[in-house]
Amino acid sequence: MDRVTEQPVGLREAVTAPALEITDLAHAYPDGHRALHHVDLRVEPGERVAVLGPNGAGKTTLTLHLNGVLRPTAGSITVGGLPVEPRHLKEIRRRVGLLFQDPDDQLFMPTVREDVAFGPANFGARGAELEQRVQDALDAVGMNEHAHRSPLHLSGGQRKRVALAAVLACRPELLVLDEPSANLEPVARRELAEVLLAVGGTTLMVTHDLPYALQLCPRSVIIDDGRVVADGSTAELLADEELLAAHRLELPFGFRVP
Repeated sequence: MDRVTEQPVGLREAVTAPALEITDLAHAYPDGHRALHHVDLRVEPGERVAVLGPNGAGKTTLTLHLNGVLRPTAGSITVGGLPVEPRHLKEIRRRVGLLFQDPDDQLFMPTVREDVAFGPANFGARGAELEQRVQDALDAVGMNEHAHRSPLHLSGGQRKRVALAAVLACRPELLVLDEPSANLEPVARRELAEVLLAVGGTTLMVTHDLPYALQLCPRSVIIDDGRVVADGSTAELLADEELLAAHRLELPFGFRVP
């Protein structure tokens, strides 16, 4: 059995197996549209990888395979060595922590504390263990003082951090972020980046925000038309103007890659 090392805020890393291994993954929707074509991707424990690409490239389809919402037409996926298959879905959904683009899709309980407690309680945490998980997760995102407030009364950036705490409290091995900086004002965007860098752990971040990818992820993968078309250093990929133009990606006006 793989040895597991727990991080202070709840992320867990599988030591011997890749954190994520996608092999020859393909997916076709019922209408016949092929959204993914022979995707290969390996992420090691502790890596932070951005998934970049234009609208309709297949990024969301890919992430929905990671916790079994979609099943592949062909190919395979393992998370910490465990195959993403129906018989393993409860454990896979504990291992893969998905932060939605809109925190309102994730927060539904009367208070912040109840929202953060919901996931780990569903996975079996009780009593002192549950309380410690909630406190650690809220501490990690700087939201403990708001534990008894309604998420409805928080700012967008605060709700995003509470949603992240709800994911961290489940102690996932792989953190999957879907457009984490979307709809955030600059200060909230910066605060979230600081939290994510402090949390650490294995992270896969889907984003259109190229500067955010550069700030948070040393490695990036570009997906277009359901295929991986580039995989390498984020700085090197973003400095390649021809590559970005070919796949409808564009840095903000005036932004220069260091």
